[in-house]
Amino acid sequence: MKKKHNLAYKVSAVSIAVNLVLSLLKLAVGIVASSGAMISDAVHSASDVFSTIIVIVGIAMSRKKSDADHQYGHERMECMASLLLAAVLAFTGGGIGIKGIQKIAGGNYGNLAVPGALALAAAVVSILVKEWMYWYTRAAAKKINSGALLADAWHHRSDALSSVGAFIGILGARMGYPVLDAAASVGICLFIEKAAFEICRDAMDKMVDKSCPDELVDRMREVVRKEEGVINIDDMKTRLFGDKIYVDVEFSADGRKSLEESHDIAERVHAAIEREFPAVKHCMVHVNPYHGQPG
Repeated sequence: MKKKHNLAYKVSAVSIAVNLVLSLLKLAVGIVASSGAMISDAVHSASDVFSTIIVIVGIAMSRKKSDADHQYGHERMECMASLLLAAVLAFTGGGIGIKGIQKIAGGNYGNLAVPGALALAAAVVSILVKEWMYWYTRAAAKKINSGALLADAWHHRSDALSSVGAFIGILGARMGYPVLDAAASVGICLFIEKAAFEICRDAMDKMVDKSCPDELVDRMREVVRKEEGVINIDDMKTRLFGDKIYVDVEFSADGRKSLEESHDIAERVHAAIEREFPAVKHCMVHVNPYHGQPG
């Protein structure tokens, strides 16, 4: 567990450092090259710093052990961090979109500044760096099964996509269509809002006890069926709890077996589920007596 924490903190530290440098670079270039799209992109990158801090706090709180007041643990604190991150993204995207729409609605496109060539180079650098950050953070999130870290990875991806929009807008403005620089800001807004929605939806699913995907449940059923003494699986329920999974399984065993024998079968089922699926925090097992022929 400690290694997982260290990996999350290492990735977050790299993310903060990269985003600070990148946001300052894009802000400076945006001002010097007179590009509203690049300045908007810089604001997006700066918001990544705040979002990563949220991720660090959320992961730290979610890893706290169970206590008397929180007997099922604190895993959902990571979901809260993801929801806060989604709100920050939505707010940031909304501000960028409003400014872009105001410029377009102004109608006096001839007075809009034409971005310099330096803004194009900065957009390319941003695309490459943020796409690398997406894959780097995503790999770590998958390794430690962290929803908040995965949300931060998508934040990087949304930043890369917004830089693509900035590049197109800047290029169009330099080709004689200055309004495209403002239009790019609106496009960036849409990318950000989409990312915020997806992060929010994932966090809400984990907070309202959504069941696991059917493929995962089918695999769990196969593991239970392989255990000696299991005749039928009568019922199986799963629920997401932050980045963990809870499983409730009912199965039938020979009704003529002793209580101790039935208990041993249940123990094997319990151990098999938690062994084969590391994300399972707890498996509740109930044994029903079976007196007929196996179905």
